[in-house]
Order: sequence, then C-alpha cells, then structure tokens
Amino acid sequence: MKSRILSIIIAVAYLVISYFAGGGEALWRVAVFLILPLACIWFGSDLGGYTGLNFYTRPGITHTTPGCFVAFAGWLLLLLPGIIIVIVWLT
Repeated sequence: MKSRILSIIIAVAYLVISYFAGGGEALWRVAVFLILPLACIWFGSDLGGYTGLNFYTRPGITHTTPGCFVAFAGWLLLLLPGIIIVIVWLT
C-alpha cells in the first residue's frame, strides 16, 4: 500500500511539472508514459503471473516472473525521468 501511495505522489508531481513546463500536450505525453510503470508497481504480481503472449514470429512467454521483479522494473521506469533530469542538471 505504501508503494502505491508513493508512486501516485511521484506520478502527480510529474504531471504537474509537465503541465507547467510544456502545457497540455506535455501533460498528455507524460500521462501516457506513466501507465506502464504504475501498472507494474500496482499490479506486479498479476502481471508477473501472465504467460502465453505470442506474436507468431517470436516465442511466447513461457515462465512467470516474480512480482517483485515486475514492481522493481516499474519503479525503475517511474524514476528514470527524474534520474535523467538530475544527471543533466549536474553536468
């Protein structure tokens, strides 16, 4: 529950910053970007248990992924824009 609250606080901060920095179009782009990281953080165990995706040219997902790995990847995606901004600002 704490990770959900913290992730939504960070997401809202991204949305507010994007709106003031770039207007409505930037807000829309950031909102679309945030769908995947928030889904991975909030529903990591459900998404990790999914198998069977097959696009006819690639092998399908045959094993489950631990939910903690999916949530970690979601946190990495969620924090990546902030990390990039800090690195650019420091250089």
